[in-house]
Amino acid sequence: MDRPGFTASLVAGGVAGVCVDLILFPLDTIKTRLQSPQGFNKAGGFRGIYAGVPSTAIGSFPNAAAFFITYEYVKWFLHSDSSPYLMPVKHMLAASAGEVIPFSLVQFPLWESLKALWSWRQDHVVDSWQSAVCGAFAGGFAAAVTTPLDVAKTRIMLAKAGSSTASGNVLSALHGVWRTQGLSGLFAGVLPRMAAISLGGFIFLGAYDQTRSFLLGLGGERP
Repeated sequence: MDRPGFTASLVAGGVAGVCVDLILFPLDTIKTRLQSPQGFNKAGGFRGIYAGVPSTAIGSFPNAAAFFITYEYVKWFLHSDSSPYLMPVKHMLAASAGEVIPFSLVQFPLWESLKALWSWRQDHVVDSWQSAVCGAFAGGFAAAVTTPLDVAKTRIMLAKAGSSTASGNVLSALHGVWRTQGLSGLFAGVLPRMAAISLGGFIFLGAYDQTRSFLLGLGGERP
């Protein structure tokens, strides 16, 4: 079992986090306003969509760096010669160790599986741009299936103090959306969310792989 380049993962994760936040922060603001119970225009529309970008980008470096070094370490720690069918489970465990959210539990095992499939089909490890494409597909799929949870989170954040929604009960928030708006309410903003996160997956995971490969190459290590 080879020791991975933890320093490269740390730096590459931070760089990837900054890149994706600088580009996608405005789109996330638009998505949040689309999901607002007030409606898009009353929630602010297109006004001030770049407000807070610099501070968010600066804060994302340590967060993304911590996630990826944890993710790579847990993958390395759990590495064995067991059945390849168990690999998605290991990737889920690694993703949950880095960030315990349903989105990561879907995105990262799918990303790793798509990379493994593409590597097998072309008989060599995927390039960084191919990893980015896999990241886009994985991100888009994860974004679609977790949209109801994102809607519930948005409603809880925007709820008036003292209301039942503001209590933070996700199931209650989901039930409220279903009762008043049905399926379309649960998947409000799904297309912008999929587009933004697909682009985010392309940038985030592509930048991570490219930066990590570059740093490992400088150190004379294998990616």
